[in-house]
Amino acid sequence: MSDSDTTNPAGTQRVTHQGVRVAIMTDETGWHTGRLKNAFRARGVEARCIDLAACRIDTTWAPHGLALPGYGHTLPDAVFVRGIAGGSFEQVTLRLGILHALRESGVPVYNDARAIERSVDKSMTSFLLHRSGIATPATWAGESTAFAQRVLMREAAAGRQVVLKPLFGSQGRGLKRLGAKRTSGAQVAALAPLPSLAPYRHVAYLQRYVEGTRPGYDWRVMVIGGRAVAAMRRVGGRGWIHNFAQGGRCEPESLDPALAQTAIRAADALGLDYAGVDLIPNPDDANRPLVLEVNGVAAWRGLQSVTTVDLAGALVDDLLDRKLAVTRAALARANEQGDAPPLAASPAA
Repeated sequence: MSDSDTTNPAGTQRVTHQGVRVAIMTDETGWHTGRLKNAFRARGVEARCIDLAACRIDTTWAPHGLALPGYGHTLPDAVFVRGIAGGSFEQVTLRLGILHALRESGVPVYNDARAIERSVDKSMTSFLLHRSGIATPATWAGESTAFAQRVLMREAAAGRQVVLKPLFGSQGRGLKRLGAKRTSGAQVAALAPLPSLAPYRHVAYLQRYVEGTRPGYDWRVMVIGGRAVAAMRRVGGRGWIHNFAQGGRCEPESLDPALAQTAIRAADALGLDYAGVDLIPNPDDANRPLVLEVNGVAAWRGLQSVTTVDLAGALVDDLLDRKLAVTRAALARANEQGDAPPLAASPAA
């Protein structure tokens, strides 16, 4: 691998990474992978899309014990995780295991499996946000239907509502709002029973509903390498759900310090290289927006439509100039000290 300086159309210098090979882990190709491949190509990097389901651990496959389509007996220099297909518990465990194994073999994984596991599990996200002192709605998660019903009854008695969400899920699917009803301006504790938890895999993840302004909206902030780089406001959609996938309208939003710093802290709490952080206004403190979710495999097509920042380019730059550079510097130090792991890098690195 050799780096060289080239001049881009704007006349500024940027480092290319000739010979570097990056695997984009995804179960589908399309707009996002196309943007990423173009951004990698602009940096002189060969990027290949791979489905984690097609990878395997094979201890007879020398020298690494890992087989990735298109890489023969070598490993990529870095991995960008764009998507992990759903499947059985065993299938998803193996796919994450591949990412863990790549990291253990010295390949920088962006985002790595540990961070993805934290962010895909909404209960762990809520726990880590709370532990870090980041404002987030009150949350309860457990397997007891009786306990969930008690939470619902208690919240309804106080005139509040809760949102029942799938523990694993995205794009606003499967959300149900439960609790106190409002009729003609009067608050009535008209409580419907907790729905069956069977569609939620027998896990109740409940989050206190926060009444917003009308029309309602939320924010999505993109955090890359510890910096908030772009934000949007999502308005409309399906009732109180404003996700882009649910018909929400994307509008540009300025990154004020409170919004930016909260999003950065949320991504850091989960150990994410990049994240799409969803927030709503805090009715009790305008300077402490509430974090709803932190997406570790974030889509950015809606956000890209309302920002001038090249998000794919920013992601690729951070992976190459920070993540890969730090990994290689650490490997070089380990080699100098004679304690580098035997599988610290692929033969092509």
